[in-house]
Amino acid sequence: MKAPLRILAPVLAVGLLAACGSPAEEVPRAAIDTGWPTIPDDAVFGQVSAVEADSHGHIFVLHRAGREWEAPFPDEPIAEPTVFMFSPSGVLLGKWGAGEFVMPHGLSVDAGDNVWITDVAREQVIQFDHEGNQRMVLGERGISGQDESHFGRPADIAFIGNRVLIADGYVNTRVAEFDRSGAFLGEFGNFRLAHGITVDEDRIFVADRENARIQVFDHAGKLLDSRDTPTGGRPYGLASLGGGWLVTVEGRDRADNYGAIVRVYTPEGQLERSLDVALDGLNASLGHDIAVGRDGMAYVTDVRGDRVVRFELSPEQEPE
Repeated sequence: MKAPLRILAPVLAVGLLAACGSPAEEVPRAAIDTGWPTIPDDAVFGQVSAVEADSHGHIFVLHRAGREWEAPFPDEPIAEPTVFMFSPSGVLLGKWGAGEFVMPHGLSVDAGDNVWITDVAREQVIQFDHEGNQRMVLGERGISGQDESHFGRPADIAFIGNRVLIADGYVNTRVAEFDRSGAFLGEFGNFRLAHGITVDEDRIFVADRENARIQVFDHAGKLLDSRDTPTGGRPYGLASLGGGWLVTVEGRDRADNYGAIVRVYTPEGQLERSLDVALDGLNASLGHDIAVGRDGMAYVTDVRGDRVVRFELSPEQEPE
């Protein structure tokens, strides 16, 4: 959900184990780094909804600290910290967000290492600096709408230059655009739940979750392509690898079984590879977001598994 990543677009070499774990689709399993991250015993951690890497290699993880997704949402904010910042090796370096969010959902980091978070219960998008100090709020707290001042459960954020693109979201059917000062610029698209958004040098990619497709736009918001997922799976999160290459995570299949299937697509939209990162057992996992660090490591959040997992994306060669 996010700014372009400056790594080579790959044919990917990922360590694989025997296929298992997905009830509806058997694909090779990624070799997950089981020692990452290190969660202190006294930390309240759970329902991990979003992940992103900053320019320093820090990994920001957004979670709900014991709160479960259940509508109608409560009014009171989560008392514990909901934003954890890890080193590349998985050491917890900082945490913040206590008493701030009601139902946090998406997190993205801009080029200045500001952290942007969506809260679907607050109906707001909030910008923080790297240390968690609030800088700006978009939307009216607790009030839904589809105009320049309101959202409908905003889900994710991406950036193009001075523009902030918000996948909006569970109720609304659009991508809403603002400038960095918070001025409304317009909207585009027609989705059946715009759940994730990312960009590269030329394109905007939106996870149109309930239509089981990825919609592709140019930077002006003109629709270029609408790509159905290969098996009808629901794309929850996506990340750009640059040069048109894209990696996604699907959290549900066409039969509404939950899981976590990662897919890599070529610039032409062809499926290059699929991997399973779910826990064993029917409906044990729900892949929700994906990010790729500048070192080529991939991170997937698993809402049902209360975890974030890491595995390696290693380029073998540059695309032709």
